[in-house]
Amino acid sequence: MTANVFGVDIGGSGIKGAPVDLRRGVLAEERHKVLTPSPASPEAVVAAVREVVRHFEYRGPVGLTFPGVVVGGHTRTAANVDKGWIGLDAEGLFREALDLPATLLNDADAAGLAETTHGAGRDRDGVVLVLTFGTGIGSALFVDGVLVPNTELGHLELRGKDAERRASSAAKERHELSWEQWAVRVDEYLDLVEGLFSPQLIVIGGGVSRKHEKFLPLLRKREAEVVPAELRNDAGIVGAAMAAARAG
Repeated sequence: MTANVFGVDIGGSGIKGAPVDLRRGVLAEERHKVLTPSPASPEAVVAAVREVVRHFEYRGPVGLTFPGVVVGGHTRTAANVDKGWIGLDAEGLFREALDLPATLLNDADAAGLAETTHGAGRDRDGVVLVLTFGTGIGSALFVDGVLVPNTELGHLELRGKDAERRASSAAKERHELSWEQWAVRVDEYLDLVEGLFSPQLIVIGGGVSRKHEKFLPLLRKREAEVVPAELRNDAGIVGAAMAAARAG
């Protein structure tokens, strides 16, 4: 396996990337970040990704995350980016634009791969659910270490709307919720997913995980063990690079 492979995490607010040390599951250099273009059209996002990769003068395989369903390199949904992504051969688009081998996968799936290999979910059997709270709520479901891709559990219905509209960290900011108020919403969401999947472990990731001490202690005790992600917001970059390395 190549020691360092490049990972790019495409988010609703920022696009960040860095070479990743795959042996240790950490960034090999400080990540470079640019703002996600608005509107986040395919052309604009591809240009931003090219800027991030070229910042490091990197030549080699690139793994990329996408905030939506990815099947066979094609982007099927686009909840937090431009609708022009729907049905696109996005992997082919990045491969052509970067002139490098490219592998594309769902952003939460990438974070989950990193956390179950190098972080809070490593060496854990049974059902493990990694949830990323950010612009939306991403999810990665693992059964005995095997990923069930594209679960998109942030779009489960909660009180008549997408759960992520109520319980994402963006919803916390949008509604100016205190940590206590937001924790009530997160608990309600965790009740929903725990009732559906009965996980033994729930890993809370995304940008808000770096402030986990402000809200995790406020959550109710439940059957599932609930822990903060260890790779924090680098998990998407690390998981993207892992996917690119596995794609060979």
